[in-house]
Amino acid sequence: MAYATQESAQTDRGLTRPMTRTPYPGREGCTCHSRVDPPLETYLMLDSLLVPTAIVALAEIGDKTQLLALILAARFRKPWPIIAGIVAATLANHAAAGAVGAWFGSFFSDAVLHWILAASFCATALWTLVPDKLDDDEASTSRKFGPFLTTLIAFFLAEIGDKTQIATVMLAAQYPELWLVIIGTTVGMLIANVPVVLAGNFAAEKLPLTLIRRLAATAFFVLAIVAVYKAMQSSGWI
Repeated sequence: MAYATQESAQTDRGLTRPMTRTPYPGREGCTCHSRVDPPLETYLMLDSLLVPTAIVALAEIGDKTQLLALILAARFRKPWPIIAGIVAATLANHAAAGAVGAWFGSFFSDAVLHWILAASFCATALWTLVPDKLDDDEASTSRKFGPFLTTLIAFFLAEIGDKTQIATVMLAAQYPELWLVIIGTTVGMLIANVPVVLAGNFAAEKLPLTLIRRLAATAFFVLAIVAVYKAMQSSGWI
């Protein structure tokens, strides 16, 4: 028999007792809950923030946008306007990518969406292993705009079709909290690029790029495995 949720009266200490369930006639076979368990909700929100942060930070190491940050830092020697430009460009680009991901995810059932995500994460993992390079036209944004506007334009264009943008689309399709995904991917970009802007070649040359690419690829493969597991769950196979 199904149950409808009812909250008990407050205790002497002013706290609410655990929620109880009472019979609800005519709704056999259905259990209704009025709210998400707070610890679980907190975990889901942290997951939506921290996983995108870690994934993008790893994927961005050695990426062409990191090379672009190095070039802009050497050209202008004004780190804070460059960092502000990176933040603005990333928020704009990843907000659009996240919106596409959330919209894309709404067209599919959970099972189909997770199969698509699994294949996409596997492809991105392999892509991450390939060393990136910066195209000449992406590095030659006119200096007349100043460091902030030049960085904003250059980073926004460089991120179009880049693996971190594709990762943002996939993560937004997977996680319900779109704004946390966007914040997480933006923080990940800053973790990878701010040290390069501030320290220049010294920071870039000290990074073990091959190891970091392998770690990023491993992270994407783990996400693919999780997506396969969720797809099998949604399909009723396990």
